Formats: sequence, C-alpha cells, structure tokens
Amino acid sequence: MASEAVAITTPPGVRHEIASECIAAGLHVLLEKPPTVTLSEIEDLACLAEARGTTLFATWHAQHNPAVAAAAQALAGKRITQMQVTWHEDVHKWHPGQRWIWEPGGFGVFDPGINALSILVKIFPGALFVRSAELAFPENAQTPIAAEVELASEAADGPLSCSFDWRRTEGEEWTIAVRTAQGTDMRLTHGGARLAIDGQEQASAGRGEYPDIYARFVQLIDERRSMVDVRPLRLMADCLLAGRRTVVAPVAM
Repeated sequence: MASEAVAITTPPGVRHEIASECIAAGLHVLLEKPPTVTLSEIEDLACLAEARGTTLFATWHAQHNPAVAAAAQALAGKRITQMQVTWHEDVHKWHPGQRWIWEPGGFGVFDPGINALSILVKIFPGALFVRSAELAFPENAQTPIAAEVELASEAADGPLSCSFDWRRTEGEEWTIAVRTAQGTDMRLTHGGARLAIDGQEQASAGRGEYPDIYARFVQLIDERRSMVDVRPLRLMADCLLAGRRTVVAPVAM
C-alpha cells in the first residue's frame, strides 16, 4: 500500500527540503517541533500544502498535555499580575553528542525552551510580546546556552519572566507559575503534565501528548485542512532579534 502521510522528526535544518518533496508527492505532513529553522520556511510549506491540497500539521507536543487545556480554561478572561517560567535542564543529559544544536539553526537552549513558549501561547489570556532578552552564548557555539526573557501583554499588570538554562546538572525543572488579579496561583509543572491551582493538584485525564497529536493529525487529514501555528517560533525569533548577547565559558561537545 502506498504511503499517504509522513512524520518528519529530523533536526530542523533539513525539514523544509524534506517536507517540500513530500508535499509535492501528495503526502500529508506532520512536522515535529520546531517546524522549521525560519518563519519564511514554514510559511512556504503552508502555501505549498494549500496549493497541493494536502494537510500540513506543525505540532507542539507540550500543548497536548491534558493539564495545558485545563490551565487555559482556568486563566481564560483573567488579568495576570505575575508569571515566572523556569525551564532548566542539563544539555548533556538530553542532547548528548548532538553538535547540531550549537550550529546556526540549531536553536540552542530554545530547542527545549520553545516547548514553554508553545504552552504560553495556548494558556495565556492575551497576546504575548518580547520586551527584552539576555542571551548567553558559549564562546565555542553559535546558539545560546541560556536566556533570560521579559515578556509583555495587554492582559498583564506585572512582570512576565522566562528563564531558560541548559546548565542545570541536578534534575530538571519545567515550571510555569502564574498569579491572577483575583489572587489565584496556578502552577504547571513537569513540562505541562501536571497542574495545581492554589496548591491543589488538579485531575487531568487524556490520551497524552503523542497519542493526541496523531489523533489530531488523522482528524485534520479527514477534514482536508492544515494546522500551522507559528506563534512559538515567532516568539523565539523575537528573543533573538531583541536580545542582548553575552559570551560565556565554552561548552563541552
């Protein structure tokens, strides 16, 4: 039986070329995050898929945690007084020997950090903008190993901060903590898998990240439509455009 669909999970640098060939062959295409290196590339793929009549699904796996949907519901229509994102992990644990992450187009610490940004665009009750960013580049790398980012939103009355760091050596922390004007404290932890509101763990049931992704892919194919959300990639690009660069100690590769 001939293939009808393909999932592309390569490093992002070669995605545009591979996906273009697949779309031209009439295949439906699922792109792992981040979908492409540049915004122009993903826009081009969306146009190609529309012209060919195939489905293009740019996935953000962290959005498919059931707790993320519950968090979005809890924050809907609220004013935000404070948000702190902490996305710290050990690059040598999660990307051992992967030199491509330090090359142009490799994203550096934003390879995991974009997971947090993808959750934010899903749960935050308003548009988000990059106000400033402090980017730490190892002296032997072309991508950052850490970033401190300040965001802004018309839905917020206080600081919106993100800390991305690949230099953590004892465990990892993937947490989004939000306080609303109504005094509610919300914490998404474990990369969006667990939700607590005012200290109380919230039940969340669902298929899980990848089962939900592939179920959605099948649905999109059946409905003959695409889903291409570039907001997380655009926020990351804005961090690099607005960021101040500092050079830090070299990273072991």
